[in-house]
Amino acid sequence: MSNTWGSKVLDGFDGSATQYNRAARLQKAMAWRIAGHCQRLPIPSGRWLDLGSGTGLLADALEHRHPGKIVERIDGSPSMLACCTRQDQTQLWDLNQPLPLWRDPPTLIASSFCLHWLSDPATTLRHWFERLAPNGWLIVALPIEGCFPQWHAAASQASVPCSALHFPSSKDLIALLPNEQIRRQEKLSFSEQANHITALLGPMKAIGAGTSTCASLSVKQWRQLNTDWPARCAEGRIKLTWVIQLLMIER
Repeated sequence: MSNTWGSKVLDGFDGSATQYNRAARLQKAMAWRIAGHCQRLPIPSGRWLDLGSGTGLLADALEHRHPGKIVERIDGSPSMLACCTRQDQTQLWDLNQPLPLWRDPPTLIASSFCLHWLSDPATTLRHWFERLAPNGWLIVALPIEGCFPQWHAAASQASVPCSALHFPSSKDLIALLPNEQIRRQEKLSFSEQANHITALLGPMKAIGAGTSTCASLSVKQWRQLNTDWPARCAEGRIKLTWVIQLLMIER
């Protein structure tokens, strides 16, 4: 990668590639949701890309929904790409850099849980849009501002740093896009529950998504977060809520 943050992010995913598919429940669900949307769209034939493909969950779902279609899996993590089902359709690429100039531009660029890890999500999204073929589609899903309200509230109450990522806002993401080309924008909310903060946040670390701009918290700070976590259910379980932005844009 071209920057220290990007290198840290890729190191995290590289180290978790072999267990990613077992722990990535939400990522799997979003992959199938996106593939279902694509099945109903008039996407021209041509080159289809899964950007930030990781182990290829989205590409696999797209190919399952479109028998005979090949989706190229593009990612910056060699270990993630090594876990893809289609090794003949992978490309190692730093997605903080401009995309290659293909002679046949893609008619579909799909991406899930990738953009928020890049240095400038809004500018990158605009660049991806501009690389589409005429009448091509850009379909992305990513966590946005508003994610993890319980985590932020607990950190404030406990007076400890919140090590959750700072996600882009929906407004910033679409600011550089032509509004008339946005065919669908939707915010989806998903909540997970667990008995303890370790079980609640553990899956993120397991898939390599635990990289943070904050210094590591102490055991004492994590215990305080668990104590001050809001929105406990009747059974004493705690909750974590994701807000996912889905965007569907036609060139």
